[in-house]
Amino acid sequence: MKIEILGTRGEIPASAPRYRNHSGVLVDGKILFDLGEAKFLRRKSKNIFITHLHPDHAVFVRNPMALSDVHVYAPEQSRSPFITIAKPVTIGACRVRPIPTHHSSKVKSCAYLIESGQKRVLYTGDIVWMDKKYRSRLGRLDCVVTEASYVREGGLVRRDKTGRLYGHAGIPNIIRMFESHTNKFILTHFGSWFFKDVKGSHKRIAALGEKYGVKLIVAHDGMTFTM
Repeated sequence: MKIEILGTRGEIPASAPRYRNHSGVLVDGKILFDLGEAKFLRRKSKNIFITHLHPDHAVFVRNPMALSDVHVYAPEQSRSPFITIAKPVTIGACRVRPIPTHHSSKVKSCAYLIESGQKRVLYTGDIVWMDKKYRSRLGRLDCVVTEASYVREGGLVRRDKTGRLYGHAGIPNIIRMFESHTNKFILTHFGSWFFKDVKGSHKRIAALGEKYGVKLIVAHDGMTFTM
C-alpha cells in the first residue's frame, strides 16, 4: 500500500513552505481521503472519502464545485448528492470501512480503516474520541494517520448541551487511544503551535515518541510511505 500525504495544514494561515495544503491523503495513487484543496482533483481519483464536512477537509463546503464525475463518500449529505457511507466499500484490491468518531458538535465524522492485502491503515481525520466498542474491532494496524492540531495533553475538548464531546484530542491522547493497535503514527493537520518553531516542534514530537515508546512521523506535503 502506498500512502501519499497531499496536505498537512489545519484551518490556519499558511506559514511554512512544506505545509501549505489542507488535508488530503492519496492511497495507491487512486483513492483520495479528504479533499482539502480543489487541486487534489488533478490526481484524477474517482473515489473520494470525506471524514467530515469542514472546509479544510471538504473544500466544496466553502467553494461549491462540480463533482459529478467522481464517487464522493461522506458521513452525511451536503448540498451535493454524495453517497452517505455506512458500510465498507471495495475498490479494486482495497477495502474501505467507515468507523464513527467524535469531533464536531455540528457535523458527523468518521475515520476510515483501509485494508489492502495484509496491510491495514487507519486514517482518523480530526478526532477527539473514538468509542471503545469501535476501537475493539480495529485489530492490529500497520499505522495510524492522524491529526496533530494540539501537542498538549488534553488537546481542546469541549462538551455540547447533551454532554457529547467535541474538539481535538492532543497527540498524547491519540497515542493512548490507539497504542494497543499500532506503534506507528503519521502526524498531519498541524495546528498553530507547530509553526511557531518548526524545528523545535519536530524535537518535541520526537521526545513524545520516546516517552510513549512509539514511532511518531512528522509528515509534510508530498511525503510518501510504502506499507
